[in-house]
Amino acid sequence: EDLVCFRDIRPSAPHHYLVVPVEHTGNCKTLRAEHVPLVKRMMEVGKAVLQKNNFSDLNDTRMGFHWPPFCSISHLHLHVLAPASQLGFLSRLVYRLNSYWFIT
Repeated sequence: EDLVCFRDIRPSAPHHYLVVPVEHTGNCKTLRAEHVPLVKRMMEVGKAVLQKNNFSDLNDTRMGFHWPPFCSISHLHLHVLAPASQLGFLSRLVYRLNSYWFIT
C-alpha cells in the first residue's frame, strides 16, 4: 500500500523493475537513518516481484539507486534487475556495483 512496482520502460535485463514509494521521497541522496525500514521494504518487494515472475536465483540480481546527478527522476526509485549475468556491456556500466553513480 505504500510502495508500487512496475516494469522499467527501457529494460536493461529480462526482469527490470522499479520499486517506488507512493509518498514522495527525494532521490537517494536525501535518505537518512529513519529511511532504513523503507529501503529494506523496497528490497523485499523487489525480491517478491522477481519470485512472483518465476525468477528464483536471487544471487543473480542487482538492486540499487542512481546517485545524483546520474538519476533522471528526483523521486526515490529502486532498480531491480535480473538476471544480472545477462546485462549487456553498457548496462553493466550503468548499473555497476557500488560505483560512483549506482549505489547497491
